Amino acid sequence: MARVAVGGTFDPLHDGHKALLMRACELSRKGELLVGLTSDDMAKNKIHDVADYRSRHDEVMRFIRAQGISPVIVRLDDPYGPTIRDDFDFLVVSPETHPAGLEINRIRLGKNLGQVEIVLVDFVLADDGLPISSTRIKRREIDEHGKVLKKK
Repeated sequence: MARVAVGGTFDPLHDGHKALLMRACELSRKGELLVGLTSDDMAKNKIHDVADYRSRHDEVMRFIRAQGISPVIVRLDDPYGPTIRDDFDFLVVSPETHPAGLEINRIRLGKNLGQVEIVLVDFVLADDGLPISSTRIKRREIDEHGKVLKKK
């Protein structure tokens, strides 16, 4: 029974986030999926407005439950959450969050904790070949599926 962790802000929940969460769900079948969800305080550091924690929590929960998984969602008040204290088999990351995954394992090593296997899920690309991102969606360049809404 695998214990899997994934984290993020997930606003808006787009196809890139869904690919990340789907991989985490696959790895956690018959195990446990822990989703670290960025707190409102941490989300204030984003370059765009972010929906409140409760709204993001509910949307992520709905999506994951639709995959037949009942996740544990915890509020992240720092970039690492329980991954630097608790045992996990897998940490699912995107290219954007991969450096944090490496830092988590470095911190775990310093605490004499076992390493977590990092599972990298590549970016999902929009129709223009660039990664789908919350920033691009908030700028109305693309929609949550990567469809281009305006030309640069």
